Amino acid sequence: MVLGRSQKWIITAVLICFGVISVTGCGTQLKRKRSGETTAAAGPMPVYYDFDDVLVPKELKIRNKDSFVYLASGMTAGLLTLKGRVNTNSLITFFENNMAKDNWAKISSFKSDRSILLFRKTNRSCVILITEKGWNTHVEIWVSPVTATAGSGLLKGS
Repeated sequence: MVLGRSQKWIITAVLICFGVISVTGCGTQLKRKRSGETTAAAGPMPVYYDFDDVLVPKELKIRNKDSFVYLASGMTAGLLTLKGRVNTNSLITFFENNMAKDNWAKISSFKSDRSILLFRKTNRSCVILITEKGWNTHVEIWVSPVTATAGSGLLKGS
């Protein structure tokens, strides 16, 4: 099929219009993203797993075979083992900020190849161990009840 001069002009004009629309549409979208006008989330939302007061980044996936959780008298205790590709320093910051929001008091922390965060509430304590292994970061979250009597348990003095 041979196109006439006016048909070629119309097709060229339509293609130019589509090109301009697509370029300006992308530019507007980039401006919105940069200025914070878009409502899309920056990343996956964090979640509460078995411990309803320990928030975990969504990038960490539970390793069920290495975890155990005990529920008695409305209190949950045990170990959650998780793995994912998350920067250790960002994890430490994440846990420090969100544990405070869930009314955990930070007791202390150790930062190294094997970082440890210690938190406490009136009736529970939490230890978060963060270790980088290969391409992944491994996280252990230990939550246990706090006993009222000193010197009880395995390390009880004789």
